[in-house]
Amino acid sequence: MPRYRLDIEYDGAGFAGWQMQEGQPSVQGAIETAITAFSGEAVRIQGAGRTDAGVHATGQVAHVDLAKDWPAKTVMGGINAHLRMAGHRVAILRTAAVPETFNARFSATARHYRYRIINRRAPLALELGQAWLVPRFLDADAMQAAADTLLGRHDFTTFRSAHCQAKSPVRTLDRLQVVRNGEAIDFFVSARSFLHNQVRSFVGTLKRVGEGAWTPETVQQALEARDRARCGALAPADGLFLTAVDYDDG
Repeated sequence: MPRYRLDIEYDGAGFAGWQMQEGQPSVQGAIETAITAFSGEAVRIQGAGRTDAGVHATGQVAHVDLAKDWPAKTVMGGINAHLRMAGHRVAILRTAAVPETFNARFSATARHYRYRIINRRAPLALELGQAWLVPRFLDADAMQAAADTLLGRHDFTTFRSAHCQAKSPVRTLDRLQVVRNGEAIDFFVSARSFLHNQVRSFVGTLKRVGEGAWTPETVQQALEARDRARCGALAPADGLFLTAVDYDDG
């Protein structure tokens, strides 16, 4: 049975998240419905990351098995046509035939996220729904110093949701970079896998450092406490983007 890799972007507003949920609109459900309308097959797709409600993606990856051996461009065009007709802000950017051994979730070697803060008093116009507006000035250098304490392999209990279903809170954080460009502050975060709400927990905690309420030492102590109550407030979902997923085959 032919397997196809789908590279996907979407606006998470209006969706209850990536994953199919009964009675709730999901990105997965929208794409599966479009595939069925195009191919006539009832399918189930699997994504590389289960983004939460309101979280966006510019580089989500999924795979799907179809009975017919369609040209990859035909698959992309057919799915996009039905997504567009349904009014979904979801697009298939690329489609490729892949071996049956490829699994969008389990073959992934790294996932990359970006979180955006706009640090100004004026309200958002162009980036409304795609960034967190923080009026109070944030010290990006202080936030980077605190971010550095989180790099490496740790028990991240403090920075995961109480509803996280992962068997272990231990993860290896490869990158947590804070970059200011004028009013915009971007957080670039990379790891093989993440805990539920981990990135938004990082950003909410680092914001406290940026506004001077906490120090990098406070963040280090929060990490070592392994206590969710020591985490900063969860950053809003709409500033978060899944930007890329890496695989060994490139």
